[in-house]
Amino acid sequence: MGLLDDLFGFIASGNIAGIPTVVIMIIPFIVGLVIGFFTKKMLKIAIIAAIIVIIASYLGFFGLSLGALADVVEQYGPVAFHYAVLLMGMLPLGLGFVVGLILGFLFG
Repeated sequence: MGLLDDLFGFIASGNIAGIPTVVIMIIPFIVGLVIGFFTKKMLKIAIIAAIIVIIASYLGFFGLSLGALADVVEQYGPVAFHYAVLLMGMLPLGLGFVVGLILGFLFG
C-alpha cells in the first residue's frame, strides 16, 4: 500500500516542468475521447463503404483478392503492432488514452 500512496501523492501534488501532473494525465484522456468519438463515426462510414465495395465487386466492376490483403497485413501489421506496444508502454499516459478512446467510442 505504501507504493500506491506514494504514486497517488505524486499525481496529486507533483509537477512536471511546472505543469501539474493531473493536467498532463488529462490531456491524453481528452485526446482519447475525441479520437474514440471520431472512430465511431468513421466506422459507420467504413461499413457503408465496405457494402458498396462488395456490391461493386459482385457486379464485376473490379475484383477482390485475399492475397493482396494478406500482403498488406504482412507489410504493415508488425509496424502497427509496434506502435501500439509503444503507446501502451507509456502506461499512465497510454492508459488514460485507451480509457478515453473506449469511453469516446461507447458514448460518442
